[in-house]
Order: sequence, then structure tokens, then C-alpha cells
Amino acid sequence: MKVTYLGHAGFLLEKQISILIDPFITGNPAAKVKPENLSADLILISHGHGDHLGDAITIARNCGATIVSVFEIASYCGKFGVQTHAMHIGGSNQFGPVKIKLTPAWHGSGFIAEDGTIQYMGNPCGFVFSLDGKTIYHSGDTGLFSDMQLIGRLHPIDLALLPIGDNFTMGPEDALEAVKLIKPNIVIPMHYNTWPLIAQDPQEFKAGVEKETPAQVVILQPGESYEL
Repeated sequence: MKVTYLGHAGFLLEKQISILIDPFITGNPAAKVKPENLSADLILISHGHGDHLGDAITIARNCGATIVSVFEIASYCGKFGVQTHAMHIGGSNQFGPVKIKLTPAWHGSGFIAEDGTIQYMGNPCGFVFSLDGKTIYHSGDTGLFSDMQLIGRLHPIDLALLPIGDNFTMGPEDALEAVKLIKPNIVIPMHYNTWPLIAQDPQEFKAGVEKETPAQVVILQPGESYEL
């Protein structure tokens, strides 16, 4: 499976099916790709903040992808004429070769409209899904929470995509504790260095994780890929 980091919390995973997660491209200073050059079968949205909902509607409209998210986000996106599938935390559904389950995430979720009002977007979430015999956990934007241990026990994780930026999400220290709870084989850090407020040194995170856990940390720059 090819895992491409798009910057911030965005990823494209490709095998029998292509899955795009949190495609924040327009306005992302780290992005190396344009929305019109992205295509997917499914687009997963973890929560309604603009740096995660991003270009999902535009991309879905261009390529016919189905947007998968919590009910409120799916309903919002559906107003723009794109195909959606609504879910909620704890629920799972089979999409062709991939089964997707929504997990809790401790964060917020709201979209700021053009008039300055905030559109309620339901609960934030993460995703666990299996593809090509591998199980991936994208935590979404979240703080550390003890039920991450339960996620790892119920779904042995091959690859965990975890934020390390701090301020809005876990910082490196809490993300290290998350790795200890989840027990993934591989970790790719995300949601850092997009702006100075969330600047972090991923090499320090890698050193800590690989010293204190059996997990391997793979650091990707926006536009780089990893074969899982």
C-alpha cells in the first residue's frame, strides 16, 4: 500500500481502493499538490475545521468520490451535491475492499461560514480501517485519552497516523504516550510544522518513540510516500 503525506493531517492511501483523508490543500503552506490533481474513491473527514474539511467537496465533485464522515459533516457536504456516507463514532461500514470504523477524538468541530458564524459539525472522530491486509489508525485531531489502549487491543495497528504539533492536539510527549497505548508497528507523525504555532522537531519524537517502544517512526515530508 502506498501512503502519501499531503501535509498537515492529509494523506492519500492507494491499493485496491484509494482513500483520501483530511485534504487541506488550498491555504496550506506545506502542500505540494493542487486539489485538481487529487482523486480518490473515498474521502474521510475527521472533523469540520477548515484545515481538515479543506478541499474535500471540490475534490469529490471533480472525481465522484464519496465523502465519509459523521452525520453532521456528511449532511453539510451533501448540500453541495456530492456523494456522502454518514456514520458515527463506534459504527463501521464496508466500502468494497475496505471496512472503516469511526473512533473517538477529543477536539472540536465547527466550520466558520463566510458571514463569520460557526456551522456545527458534530463530534470529531478518528478512523480505523483495514486495507491490503494492513490496519491503519488515523487519530484525527485529538488529545491523549486512555481508550486509545482499547483501540489498539481491538484492532492491532500496523500504521498509526498521530498529531504531534501541540497547542491544538497532542504534543510530542503525549503522542509518545499514545504510541505506548496503541502499540502500532509504525507511526507517521502529522499535524506539525504547518505554522510556527505547531512547530516541532519530528526527529526528537522519533528518537523518543524508538527508545521507549518497539514502534518504528517514519517521517515524511509533504509529497513523500511510504510503502506499507
